[in-house]
Amino acid sequence: MPATIHATEKALFKVFSNDFAFSIPAYQRPYAWTKEQAGDLLSDLLSFLGDDSETIADTNPYFLGSIVLIKSEDAPKADVVDGQQRLTTLTILLAVLRSLLSEKNASKMTKYIYQEGDEIEGTSDCYRLKLRERDEDFFRKYIQSENRLDNLLKLDASQLTDSQRNIQANASYFLGKLGQRSEQERERFSHYLMTRCFLVLVSTPDLDSAYRIFSILNARGLDLSLSDFLKSEVIGEIDPSEQDKYTRIWETEEEDLGRETFQELFSHIRMIERKAKLSETALNEFRKYILPKREPQKFINEVLKPYSDALEIIKTANYHSGKDAKTINSLLRWLNQIDNVDWIPPAIFYFSKNSYYPDKLKQFFTGLERLAAGLMILRADINERIRRYGKLIAAIEGDIDLYAFESPLQLTPEEINRIIKTLDGDLYLITRIRQYVLLRLDSALCEGEATYDYPVITVEHVLPQNPSQGSIWLKWFPNDEERIQYVHRIGNLALLSRKKNAEAQNYDFDKKKKKYFLSNTSIVPFVLTTQVLQQSEWTPEVINQRQEDCLQSLRQIWRL
Repeated sequence: MPATIHATEKALFKVFSNDFAFSIPAYQRPYAWTKEQAGDLLSDLLSFLGDDSETIADTNPYFLGSIVLIKSEDAPKADVVDGQQRLTTLTILLAVLRSLLSEKNASKMTKYIYQEGDEIEGTSDCYRLKLRERDEDFFRKYIQSENRLDNLLKLDASQLTDSQRNIQANASYFLGKLGQRSEQERERFSHYLMTRCFLVLVSTPDLDSAYRIFSILNARGLDLSLSDFLKSEVIGEIDPSEQDKYTRIWETEEEDLGRETFQELFSHIRMIERKAKLSETALNEFRKYILPKREPQKFINEVLKPYSDALEIIKTANYHSGKDAKTINSLLRWLNQIDNVDWIPPAIFYFSKNSYYPDKLKQFFTGLERLAAGLMILRADINERIRRYGKLIAAIEGDIDLYAFESPLQLTPEEINRIIKTLDGDLYLITRIRQYVLLRLDSALCEGEATYDYPVITVEHVLPQNPSQGSIWLKWFPNDEERIQYVHRIGNLALLSRKKNAEAQNYDFDKKKKKYFLSNTSIVPFVLTTQVLQQSEWTPEVINQRQEDCLQSLRQIWRL
């Protein structure tokens, strides 16, 4: 039976009430809102409140977005899947208002921060919001407890964690801004905050449903990801005496990679383990097929950390070794220009097994760049790529000879023939591959010494697509049908480190060389373009010879 999902809009006085006891699960990231986000929130609230020319009931309501909870219908306990940053910031704001309001009104604010137990109702004392265990005591002591904000501001920020510094800085900011207001203005703001500001609370009784909801809403950059859910499950299975140790390893790897790349890592781990396209939610696949295969400590030590370290080196092309490091890093830079990331799982897997063997890495990445470039040139779709790389991962895992004729790392004769045919055709028209192919060719022609870190690189025709009447081009290429057969082929293409110029594209050859290809500098960064400048004319014979030479070079690069 599918889980029931409830979504209700509530004013804040109903959110911070006995209906909810919010708890931030261990898998959540630390509190991360800075003064910038807290300032934006307060500025918006004050702007919507306006002046006192209208009653609070007539003011425009303010919508704070939606939060996602794991909560049963008959109990207030609510684990916060999405919304930690807003609930924490709002609680800080409530504590600041309580400290600034008169004693009479301050006591009224306390009930939104703290629930006083009732023996008749069978409820116990508790705080409305419980942060992660690491921050819980700090938040309770300096924010939720009364008359402690002054002590908070006196703390040495350099001795605090990032989340504690954010809590301190945001409390200080709210105190500064609201402290400038009169008592009447603060009362009016408090009234508006609790009665005219709304949250949509989306609740479901289980984590699977909450994860699906969150994935659909996918609201903010600081919210949860697959890695956060997995962190909860993996760390939660470890003995409490070791949880801090493994939490630090996990969070260090995330910090080293950056949040976005760390999230990407888990899709690569899934591919390495499953060797197939995603067939259900990633969370379910990890739970069913990946996490049960090994103890949680081994998952972190033998999968997460080595794969994370490998991915960092692969993405940055920063391999260190006394031998072949330059060649390996060059191959990694080329791979990172491939128009998909499906090659990364086998790269991670092989690297993690052979990181101390540069000879093996050089041979493997030479083959992998050849395969990835070949599949890109053939415009293999995602299903073809995943099938191929899945077979490659299985071959690496089975310690099969990757350089045998039938290995999935090797291009088949049929694939080689199709690649050659594509390269010998109208390459310019295949926009996704033309620049990669030409840069790869250019690099080989200058023996791999070139760097291509220009902000703009464009592919340009030498013989223009639409030559002007009376131009030298029409003398060299009088037949329209024959001319079009040359225009888009490699032999007629050059590289520029600037944007295209529609007018200059149709210049006669000599003028085009001087005014467009050479421009204001005597230094041309591309060998392919230098070749053009060395020609005195651009005839069919010149293009044919260049086509043959370029194709031969590409065949050598990729062993075609």
